[in-house]
Amino acid sequence: MDRNLALELVRVTESAALVSSKFMGKGDKNGADGAAVEAMRKAFESVKISGEVVIGEGELDEAPMLYIGEKVGIQNDDCMEVDIAVDPLDGTTLIAKGLPNAISVIAMGAKGSLLNAPDTYMKKIIVGPKAKGHIDLNKSTKENIINVAKALGKKTNQMTIIVQDRERHKEIIDTARSLGTRIKMFGDGDVAAGIATCFEETGIDMLMGIGGGPEGVITAAAIKCMGGDMQAQIYPLSDQEIKRCYEMGFSDTDLKKVLSIEDLAKGENLFFAATGITEGDLLKGVINIGNNKAKTQSVVMRAKTGTIRFVDAIHNLDKNDILIELMRKYNI
Repeated sequence: MDRNLALELVRVTESAALVSSKFMGKGDKNGADGAAVEAMRKAFESVKISGEVVIGEGELDEAPMLYIGEKVGIQNDDCMEVDIAVDPLDGTTLIAKGLPNAISVIAMGAKGSLLNAPDTYMKKIIVGPKAKGHIDLNKSTKENIINVAKALGKKTNQMTIIVQDRERHKEIIDTARSLGTRIKMFGDGDVAAGIATCFEETGIDMLMGIGGGPEGVITAAAIKCMGGDMQAQIYPLSDQEIKRCYEMGFSDTDLKKVLSIEDLAKGENLFFAATGITEGDLLKGVINIGNNKAKTQSVVMRAKTGTIRFVDAIHNLDKNDILIELMRKYNI
């Protein structure tokens, strides 16, 4: 896979971030999401791939663009066939309220490399490279915290885990507190929380909990690029979600299976790109700097080389055709 595609993917996430940032704090999460989706779709038109969306905005009858099965990219005969997983705006509530850690993300891999996860919940454990091989979704919360602490050379009261602030995570929180483990809560934004485990400067050692399934696959691609580890289980929480799994061909056995990171994102031909929209723990948000210009910060990763690049960019918004068109359309 052409390594130059990395920068092309950054241009795509930048487009979605720039447009959706115009909605920050305005309380319009649907408008922000719609604008991000449209910007990302338009930006894909110039990327030299024959891509198919395997994780996107929903089925054809649910989403006008970036729907599951949609073809994206130039689609020439000489273009590589790839799977695409997108979340143009991970953190719709965050952008609507002007809260931190909203990002735009893409994962891309060779055809057949990304799990076509149903739009249901997923149980997850994620750690960085130093704790690789020391997590087991079949073991208890206590055992996993203790095992990861040992792998990191820490006591449990020196550990920090990140957990989504939801009632369903009471057992995880209570167990962590009984071990003296620090807990960082997050409201929304599964992907940003997951990849934080692989950057020592975030201070996050581990993610545990139940979050979005599609976001889990996108996160897995990033964790694979960074040499971390992840286990997951498709975890429907309602009859409707179970029905959705069956409709996508998943059996009862599939729903019981613990998925390794290789099950979620196969091989080394994987890319991950993200651009910050609001200020975050890992990426700066979009900053307007006057003269109709804006700064963005992105990260792009490649599994084959393990390279992680941070990309700072200054955009002249007067010359950004996608942004100009969508600002008029959405009156922003």
